[in-house]
Amino acid sequence: MKKILVIGTGGTIASKQMGEGLSPALSAPEILTFVPEVEKLCEIDVLQVCNIDSTNITPSIWQDIARAIEKNYDSYDGFVILHGTDTMAYTSAALSYMIQNSRKPIVITGAQKPISTDGTDAKLNLRDSILYACDDYSQNVVLVFDGNVIAGTRAKKMMAKSFNAFHSVNFPVLARIQEKHIIRYIPYIPMRERVRFFLDLSDSVCVLKMIPGMKEGMLGYLFDNYDCIIIESFGVGGIP
Repeated sequence: MKKILVIGTGGTIASKQMGEGLSPALSAPEILTFVPEVEKLCEIDVLQVCNIDSTNITPSIWQDIARAIEKNYDSYDGFVILHGTDTMAYTSAALSYMIQNSRKPIVITGAQKPISTDGTDAKLNLRDSILYACDDYSQNVVLVFDGNVIAGTRAKKMMAKSFNAFHSVNFPVLARIQEKHIIRYIPYIPMRERVRFFLDLSDSVCVLKMIPGMKEGMLGYLFDNYDCIIIESFGVGGIP
């Protein structure tokens, strides 16, 4: 039986109603109690890296997640990260570059509704993610959501409330998971290089989206405060 490490970071999947809104309140071990059937698929251990609303994710937390995977890499067959949906695509992309050539699957998932509520998508997403992490032909960083398996660098959140929240941008989904079966669309190519971890990150990077009427002083401020500025310009590169 395979061994999977589930890494908790918070998000809607871990949230409860608190006052006027949702707030992460459940730990990863508590989340797993809602899907006891996954214990038949594999041995599961749990590690809680943080318990936050994913809008508060930072590069330093990405480093914490990557370090946790590096430290435990030789002890487990796969990893499942529980994460909030608002920045899940950012984290999946970041980890894809920080952890390269992984023969073991690193699966990121979450939910649009808390796992403790009726009609939640959390149970299915968690079951699918663990099923995918246990499969012999799974590798690298992927995002699993609503039955879709998306390459970590291609995921984008397109829907704020729909269960089908994430789409694959300019690349086909890697697989679909339906009724506990994995239907693959991309041929399996075994990793031949050794896994590599790149843990150094800079938080001095800013993405600037150009809009009509933007004040001239904006770029000057950014040049003074950031080492790298990525400008999302108009059309094929137009800048006023």
